[in-house]
Amino acid sequence: MLTIIATVKVREGKMEQAIEVLKEVVPKIKASEPGTLEYIPHIVEGKNEIIFYEKYEDDKAFKTHSKSLATSLANFLPLLEPGMDLKRCKEIL
Repeated sequence: MLTIIATVKVREGKMEQAIEVLKEVVPKIKASEPGTLEYIPHIVEGKNEIIFYEKYEDDKAFKTHSKSLATSLANFLPLLEPGMDLKRCKEIL
């Protein structure tokens, strides 16, 4: 199992629009990617940041998800500042 913690910065004044896009897109990602076990966006209070908590069956599932991001998040990506902080994690227990 693979866990990803991804942090993105939302452009000034675009947070509400980003939230609405994610409300529409996240259920579709979960439904269309069987190896994606968790895909949960979180707003960082007081900042223009969103943290994604993601859990995948394996590296193959994560690669499948990564390849589809440009398409599945096409309406979300333009709302972000350039760059992303991505952390690959493994559970202790």
